[in-house]
Amino acid sequence: MSYRRYGMSLVVTVGVMAAVLAAATIWLVLTDPVSIVDAVSEQDITPLVRELAGIILEAVRGLLRYL
Repeated sequence: MSYRRYGMSLVVTVGVMAAVLAAATIWLVLTDPVSIVDAVSEQDITPLVRELAGIILEAVRGLLRYL
């Protein structure tokens, strides 16, 4: 394989991961704004990361059940 194929695969993978993270963040802001405000006011991102991981995990579980 050439470097162009690896580079393109890497770009696509990073793009998909960024899109998933952005969608999960928007979903979290719309469904649970209190946790976002608490994380920002306390300057602690641990609850925010935990919530994002939970949302992504639930989405993956839903996709696997669908398949």
